[in-house]
Amino acid sequence: MSKTSSGTLYRGHEGMWSWVGHRVTGVVIFLYLLVHVLDTAMVRVDAGAYDAIISTYQTPWMALGETGLVAAILFHAFNGLRLILVDFWKQGTKYQRQMLWGVLILWVIVFAGFAIRHLSIAFGGH
Repeated sequence: MSKTSSGTLYRGHEGMWSWVGHRVTGVVIFLYLLVHVLDTAMVRVDAGAYDAIISTYQTPWMALGETGLVAAILFHAFNGLRLILVDFWKQGTKYQRQMLWGVLILWVIVFAGFAIRHLSIAFGGH
C-alpha cells in the first residue's frame, strides 16, 4: 500500500474505522473496569468513603457516562463477533464491509432501546 497525498498509509475505509473503534472502546472498557475494581475495593478500606463514591454515581451525569459505557460495550461486543467471522469464516473477508454495516445497524437498534429506557429513568421518568 502506498502513501496517500496526506502522508498516511490509511485511507479511512470501513475496516480502518472499525479497527479504531474496537481499540478505543476496548480502552474505555478497560479503564471502567479498573475504576470499578478500585472503587469496590474501597468498601474494605473505608465504608464511609465507599458510600461517598457510590453517591456520586447516582447523578444524571453518571447516567450519561453509563450510557456511553454501554454504547462502548455493545459496539465492542458486536464488532468482536464480526471479527471472529472475518477471521474464521472462509467468506469473512469478502463480506467484512456488509457485516460492519450489520454491526452498526444492530448497535443502533439495541443501544437506542437501552438509552431511551435508562435515561428516562435517570432523569426522573418511569
